[in-house]
Amino acid sequence: MPEVIVKQTDDVLLPIMVAKPLEGYYVYMMTSSSNDHLYIGVTNDLVRRVKEHKRCNHDGYTKQNQLFILVYYQRFSSVEDAIAREKQLKRWSRVKKETLIEMVNPARMDLAEGID
Repeated sequence: MPEVIVKQTDDVLLPIMVAKPLEGYYVYMMTSSSNDHLYIGVTNDLVRRVKEHKRCNHDGYTKQNQLFILVYYQRFSSVEDAIAREKQLKRWSRVKKETLIEMVNPARMDLAEGID
């Protein structure tokens, strides 16, 4: 599961990053401020990759749809496991992906704010 803790503030549960992510391989999801698109990717450096998305370093789907908000990530010790998870998530319906995000990040906070 993502390396976040949940903090209760009034009646709202907020995911809070506790530390810079550990080394490993990550499956992550980026969305837009309007939440109309999702991007799922794999990286060995989550901080660097999210910064690339936010700086629009690469032309393509994420830049075109302004997918700058990190709403989910999961760490793996092997690249094979990370790629398998990425493929699994990409086969899921949008509803199932949204349910997963809602479980770990119900406020849809930008999880990147705590990792850079």
